[in-house]
Amino acid sequence: MLIQERRINCQAKSLKFLLFVPTGEAKNLLPYLGPNKMRDCFCTINLDQEEVYRTQVVEKSLSPFFSEEFYFEIPRTFQYLSFYVYDKNVLQRDLRIGKVAIKKEDLCNHSGKETWFSLQPVDSNSEVQGKVHLELKLNELITENGTVCQQLVVHIKACHGLPLINGQSCDPYATVSLVGPSRNDQKKTKVKKKTSNPQFNEIFYFEVTRSSSYTRKSQFQVEEEDIEKLEIRIDLWNNGNLVQDVFLGEIKVPVNVLRNDSSHQAWYLLQPRDNGNKSSKTDDLGSLRLNICYTEDYVLPSEYYGSLKTLLLKSPDIQPISSSAAYILGEICRDKNDAVLPLVRLLLHHDKLVPFVTAVAELDLKDTQDANTIFRGNSLATRCLDEMMKIVGGHYLKVTLKSILDEICESSKSCEIDPIRLKEGDNVENNKENLRYYVDKLFSTIVKSSMSCPTVMCDIFYSLRQMATQRFPNDPHVQYSAVSSFVFLRFFAVAVVSPHTFHLRPHHPDAQTIRTLTLISKTIQTLGSWGSLSKSKSSFKETFMCEFFKMFQEEGYITAVKKFLDEISSTETKESSGTSEPVHLKEGEMYKRAQGRTRIGKKNFKKRWFCLTSRELTYHKQPGKDAIYTIPVKNILAVEKLEESSFNKKNMFQVIHTEKPLYVQANNCVEANEWIDVLCRVSRCNQNRLSSFHPSAYLNGNWLCCQETSENTPGCKPCTAGVPADIQIDIDEDRETERIYSLFTLSLPKLQKMEEACGTIAVYQGPQKEPDDYSNFVIEDSVTTFKTIQQIKSVIEKLDEPHEKYRKKRSSNAKYGSK
Repeated sequence: MLIQERRINCQAKSLKFLLFVPTGEAKNLLPYLGPNKMRDCFCTINLDQEEVYRTQVVEKSLSPFFSEEFYFEIPRTFQYLSFYVYDKNVLQRDLRIGKVAIKKEDLCNHSGKETWFSLQPVDSNSEVQGKVHLELKLNELITENGTVCQQLVVHIKACHGLPLINGQSCDPYATVSLVGPSRNDQKKTKVKKKTSNPQFNEIFYFEVTRSSSYTRKSQFQVEEEDIEKLEIRIDLWNNGNLVQDVFLGEIKVPVNVLRNDSSHQAWYLLQPRDNGNKSSKTDDLGSLRLNICYTEDYVLPSEYYGSLKTLLLKSPDIQPISSSAAYILGEICRDKNDAVLPLVRLLLHHDKLVPFVTAVAELDLKDTQDANTIFRGNSLATRCLDEMMKIVGGHYLKVTLKSILDEICESSKSCEIDPIRLKEGDNVENNKENLRYYVDKLFSTIVKSSMSCPTVMCDIFYSLRQMATQRFPNDPHVQYSAVSSFVFLRFFAVAVVSPHTFHLRPHHPDAQTIRTLTLISKTIQTLGSWGSLSKSKSSFKETFMCEFFKMFQEEGYITAVKKFLDEISSTETKESSGTSEPVHLKEGEMYKRAQGRTRIGKKNFKKRWFCLTSRELTYHKQPGKDAIYTIPVKNILAVEKLEESSFNKKNMFQVIHTEKPLYVQANNCVEANEWIDVLCRVSRCNQNRLSSFHPSAYLNGNWLCCQETSENTPGCKPCTAGVPADIQIDIDEDRETERIYSLFTLSLPKLQKMEEACGTIAVYQGPQKEPDDYSNFVIEDSVTTFKTIQQIKSVIEKLDEPHEKYRKKRSSNAKYGSK
């Protein structure tokens, strides 16, 4: 799961957090007490208490294996990243077995590590999120009998980010207490209805008793023994009406914060309830294995990155390519994958990826001695190609595979052909026919899909084909295997076996479907392997797969693969398939506010299936059903967030079009953010786009935001600007450059070793006594490489200063209890 926080206005351009967490597996879960000890388990990922992802259900297991990956950008602040393990219950509410909660500031400690976390118990007193805005003052008063006493003024202003209760905004109130060794004075605010951000603005007064000697003091001072023993406690509750109130969190502020100042004001994060002397010993609930990859980027304004971008973008023109800044980045990073993602996106954004990949692939070919192993390793070239296909090939996969994968996942046809795995009553011949039907259908669709293949993929495939032919001129098949090793083995076969990873299916398939997809994927990748087809042999180790594959060793399959590979590795201009077929961008279930009125005259919200293409936004009662309502993309005037106060609902946005605005509620903040982004991108070039909008709804004859009564009144707030133009590839080049800067900074020791290796090679003309210092580096031209390293170090040093200033400013503004 990858999380990235949205931009904030500060000295730097933005602050973003990235988190990638494959939810792995749980083990030793607490069994049922009855004879059937097994559980049907699933796992959720939450920002505080807001669920943003849910795995598939693993049935009848106390050690469920999830193996799902989730990637998203953080659209709001949060305190904890939490993982809840549930026991699925059909008739009652799902039971929460336990949780793993990791503080945001602790995520770095777990980054890049696979860790088993012990599950902790879940109770309402520990499920806390949100913050309180508080102001404290001390006033000096003279009583009727002439003595002086002190009055503590507690102003509880507001709360922000309180949790949802059963999916709805809560009805919060606060108790305010002055607590000491012999006192507990408590007062209570009014209940605020249906809001997670209540504005209390209530003031409470507490008398602080003093000794009579206090009247002889000429100026106010708080006695040490008194101030150390008093504290203000704020408890937040959800009003339960007819049921018990639910605890939402508490804060404790010692009165001694006023020792040096008679006034104090701050935001405080709510904390779990103090358990006092309660025993911390609990049952062993089991463990959850997670692999968390977390990065935090401080993205500065664009002008800071000019020099580094220029250095990286001229990499394809550097001779030899191993002396370029982009190649050196791949050499010094501990994990090449860290370098590949930002590098590919940046080069792709500036149309420099094809020449760069061509150059590094040519370097790979120099070390390839056997044509049968061409492009089979995990080099910088192959990883760049893999990442490029993931970025630009999303739509290609959808138009090619999605309908067939839907059919496979939604049917219950058995395709198992392994005699050992067959269940009682299974017919292996029927299963073989089912499997062949799916393979043939998928294969036929793939080999007819060349017109949908993105141009950048075709350009790189053409280069690979030409280079392979030159490297192995006596092998007539290598020109095809150079391309098939990517498009079949690393693209289609991977998407078939993991459709949820490529957004082809909403969830991870069940165990039987995974097995079917695995068998199909194995066959497809072998069918696409030119060596297996042309030489009439397969790479299968299993006897049953070898027998099954014989059904496909016909001339027709060889001809179809050859024709397809010819088409996708050709430089001939193809007509865009987008003119005849709309691009599928996003779909999912959300709630929309009814366009008409119900019988009792009130607007309501209904669950609908939304689908967005490059032409229209539609919603349906269920997936696959006819559209109930359609908004042509050309009619969209703006897409903006909707204030929670409009309907007392979170995660709402509005699609403003030529008719009435469509108000939509997403299931969580991440989903809302993704829908707003993709709708903005697809409609950014529309004519008559609005420059202003109303951030709240039009209800009861007026706009809630500006109180204007006319429904046609122009908006009172400027529309969001600066939306990227590319519908399918949204790349923030500054953010990608910032990631590369961070990687260079982390890898400075290796960069220094590489610099020293260049000097050693230049002096001794090759390795002498200590080759280990640079034997792992590719240094073809020590002089050019040394020069590039010097440029990299110079650029990094210039960027270090503004980053350090920003980090110091942020750390000073982020202390607990600060304003």
